Amino acid sequence: ICCQELFHPSVTFDSEIAGEKINMAGPLKRTTNLTGLAVAQNPRQTLISLYNKVLSAVSELPEEAGYRRHTEELTKNRLQIVESETNTGLIEQKINSGQVEELIVQAERELDLVDMMKDLEPWQPLAEEAPLNQWKWP
Repeated sequence: ICCQELFHPSVTFDSEIAGEKINMAGPLKRTTNLTGLAVAQNPRQTLISLYNKVLSAVSELPEEAGYRRHTEELTKNRLQIVESETNTGLIEQKINSGQVEELIVQAERELDLVDMMKDLEPWQPLAEEAPLNQWKWP
C-alpha cells in the first residue's frame, strides 16, 4: 500500500497545548492499514508520556542491570526524537520501528516488561551453577 493512501491529501489539523497553537504534522492520517490498530489521536503526547513512564519505572532497577542500561538508552533516544519533532511522519522515519501507533504499543509493552523484570530479577546470581558449556556457542 502506498503511504499516500493512508492520508487524506487536503486535510491538516492544528492543536492547542498549554495555550500554544501547534501545527500538527501535515495531512490527517485516515488509517494505519493494520487490523485492530486504530489511528492514534494524540500520538506524540502519548509517546512522551509512555516514554517518561518507562524511564521512571526502569530507574527502579539496579544500575548495573543490562536490561536497565539498554532500555534507558533506547527510550531516551526515542523520547528525544519525539520531543524535538512535531511531524509524526518524521518521528516514524527517525525511530524507524513502525508507525506511531506501533511505537505506542511497543512502549506499553515495554512498561509491562519492566514490571515483569522487577519480579523476575534476572540480574540476580543463578540459584545453582550452570552446566558446563551451557553458555558456549559452537
